Amino acid sequence: MPAPAQRPPLISPQVPAQRNSRQRTNEADPSPLRVWAATATVWYLRLMAVFNIVAVMSLPFREEVQEHNTGRLLDLHREHTHHAGQFFTPYLATAGLVSAALALFLALVMQRRKRAAWVSNLLLAGPLFGLYVLALTQPEYRGHVFNWVSAGLTGLFVAALIVARREFNAVGDPSNPKLALAVGAGGILVTGALGTLLVNATNKLPGATVTDEIAYTFLRGISVGPLADRIDAVHAPRWTDIAINFLLAAAFCLVLYACFRSPRGRRLLSAEDEERLRRLLDRHGARDSLGYFALRRDKAVIWSPTGKAAIAYRVVGAVSLASGDPIGDPEAWPGAIDAWLAEARRHAWTPAVMGASEEAGTIYARHGLDALELGDEAIVDLADFTLEGRAMRVVRQAHNRVRRAGYTVRIRRHEDIPDDEMALLVERADHWRDGATERGFSMALGRLGDPSDGRCVMLECRDAEGVPRALLSFVPWGERGLSLDLMRRDREGENGLMEYMVVELLLRAKELDVERVSLNFAMFRSVFERGSRLGAGPVLRLWRSILTFFSRWWQIESLYRANAKYRPLWEPRYLLFAKSSDIPRIGLASARAEGFLTPPALPSFTRRKQTPCEEVTSSPPSAAQ
Repeated sequence: MPAPAQRPPLISPQVPAQRNSRQRTNEADPSPLRVWAATATVWYLRLMAVFNIVAVMSLPFREEVQEHNTGRLLDLHREHTHHAGQFFTPYLATAGLVSAALALFLALVMQRRKRAAWVSNLLLAGPLFGLYVLALTQPEYRGHVFNWVSAGLTGLFVAALIVARREFNAVGDPSNPKLALAVGAGGILVTGALGTLLVNATNKLPGATVTDEIAYTFLRGISVGPLADRIDAVHAPRWTDIAINFLLAAAFCLVLYACFRSPRGRRLLSAEDEERLRRLLDRHGARDSLGYFALRRDKAVIWSPTGKAAIAYRVVGAVSLASGDPIGDPEAWPGAIDAWLAEARRHAWTPAVMGASEEAGTIYARHGLDALELGDEAIVDLADFTLEGRAMRVVRQAHNRVRRAGYTVRIRRHEDIPDDEMALLVERADHWRDGATERGFSMALGRLGDPSDGRCVMLECRDAEGVPRALLSFVPWGERGLSLDLMRRDREGENGLMEYMVVELLLRAKELDVERVSLNFAMFRSVFERGSRLGAGPVLRLWRSILTFFSRWWQIESLYRANAKYRPLWEPRYLLFAKSSDIPRIGLASARAEGFLTPPALPSFTRRKQTPCEEVTSSPPSAAQ
């Protein structure tokens, strides 16, 4: 038995020339001054968020801060112009969690270059700076150095906004304003009611009216400073003040999220896009075992200018998540990658690729993405597969044991299965599924029995009485390959059913004119392999121990062992990303896409109906034939 092929080297780190190619669209390279100014606005907002949080939690600050009288929650200008003393503070520097939430959210969306965030900051800070300039003409304000510092900081922030205006081009969802208004109205009602009840329960003074309690609640929601102390009939404990401020800040966070969220990427795979992808797969599908999964109908597709290549992706939590390699001619891949990255920048999506091969990863790296090895794909070359030899003894014994128990396997193309039989197989697959959520994204098709997938291969296993006990489904990998899509089994069936079915396919694949089969993906396979070798370093051994520990709950090591028994070739797969700081966000988006995390859904009456081809971008060009 030949030894498994050595893995190819990892993608080398990017060189500066590769970094410089990130902006390969027609956009002009940003000037260093604009980039610096944009970064400065983000850091100013971050510092203001920290300042406000510290101010709220600091008891001495309550007596020292010079508070503003806004009168209304959303009138932020008046918050900075009416003072209990002769001082005023810089833009967004108030003793309140609402201002902290606003500064924090604006920092986040400004970092993602949202145009709406830039406009909001300019509309708030610009007039405020003008008012400060007018105030400094008055003797009672002009004589205090702190006021000059406040006006100077606010002015510098406005100047940085103006200098960096061309940096903020990312668009938002058109439905954001309506959603923000609805969320804001609901948040004010809920937090106002809860805060009023809390004030009523903890007020230490008698004679307060409902109007006094409501006024105190909303004033305290703006700041924990002396702003609400003018309500003489109410005196609540400090913890009540902070709780009310926190409630309103939480509601304000929801409003800000609704206002600045990225477009949802509603465009799904249209019938025309699917047909064009199938034509590309007919010509180039043998290049990537994951290519057929681009036909998932919960993905969108973006095309190269020539139409000879495409990238299938899905937007999850503001992450534009592509999977596998681009589809089509490799010479046209750069055009598709440019278009995909340009769309991600336009909508402030975080670009990421799951499961790219080394060839595709190298090209993505030239466009500014970094690579992290995820694991390896197990590929069995049928010309080299055999059950003979000591290394295959465990697999051979398991195969023979299940066969002697009377189990049989039937292998057919989906197009050869009658409709009634296919309906029964789909029903059993749903019944055998582990959990209510269909898992899989990058290496799963997400459907079974669709008439358009007639070239897929179904393995059906029955016991000695003819009762179905398990099934496997494979998608085409070019003309002479198969890639594993679906595994289902009856828990009451014989142990080793999956191994038996896989071996049966490998032994009988010539009936289907198949030369290679892609099995499961083994995450962090190299860690388990190298970490168990003699001389492995302490860091590698520690990393292996951590993965082994988590394998108790997730199939990490067991999946590697299950694939390794077939003596496959190991092909590395990579996660590609723009910045290391994006990895946590990408990880959450990947877990959601794969079905491991399911966020709570909004009630059905709040979700807007959409057509399968609803778009957020313009239609792609026609394919060049």
